[in-house]
Amino acid sequence: MGAHVIKVLVPALSLFAGQAVAEAASCTYPDEGNMPLRRAVSKVRNLPDIEAWASTVHKTGAIVHYALFLDRELKRNGRCYWTVEARAEGQVWRRFFVSPDGKNILIDKP
Repeated sequence: MGAHVIKVLVPALSLFAGQAVAEAASCTYPDEGNMPLRRAVSKVRNLPDIEAWASTVHKTGAIVHYALFLDRELKRNGRCYWTVEARAEGQVWRRFFVSPDGKNILIDKP
């Protein structure tokens, strides 16, 4: 009985390990030059609530920054997302996750 269990577990563990490796792989970078980077930041910068926040921050004299992190990827529902942070005065105001193709965006609620 023990040999039969091992024969079943080895393929199951191989399948699980393959899935873990696939999920650990980084986001595929679209072959579009720097357009995916600019598109990710623009998707965040052009959101209505971000535009309103940035306008308010600018009136106080502070500078708004948008930071894109390719090394802080999020994997959710089979999709890969890059992290984009909206910052002012050295503080993160809100964090977003944008797919490399720019079609999906997730908002990290504070």
